[in-house]
Amino acid sequence: MDIKEIQNLIKFVAKSGATEVKLEMDDFKITIKTTTEGTTETAYIQQIPVQAQAVAPVAATPAPAIAEAPAATEAAENSNYITVKSPIIGTFYRKPSPDKAPFVEVGSTIKTGDVLCVIEAMKLFNEIESEVTGKIVKVLVDDASPVEFDQPLFLVDPS
Repeated sequence: MDIKEIQNLIKFVAKSGATEVKLEMDDFKITIKTTTEGTTETAYIQQIPVQAQAVAPVAATPAPAIAEAPAATEAAENSNYITVKSPIIGTFYRKPSPDKAPFVEVGSTIKTGDVLCVIEAMKLFNEIESEVTGKIVKVLVDDASPVEFDQPLFLVDPS
């Protein structure tokens, strides 16, 4: 199991509403615990020696069905916009500090070099600057949420 599969498993568990999932394979064991809001609290990975004993089957819950028509309509609407994506993995913050105003709001006009948000990675706060000029149409991530590399953060109307 590679890191991408583990990340997808963590996302699935967070969305499913399960509070704890244990997965045991031949050579490793993973335990994922989530809080009541559905955010992942802990993920433990433990290597198991090759002489592992019998593995208990893991019950999987089916993924919820997703309506495709609204997604197609939304994709067509968003095709006119530029998507600002996260350049790093970390925690997304819209404000420079809790008592300050957000860097940008929906409707804010931005230009190249303006700070849009900060992403905390390994106790370092990295300012994310705009590479485009335009107007913020939508903020795609909640404040203080974890983000992944290349995850969409903002939609910008370049006109």
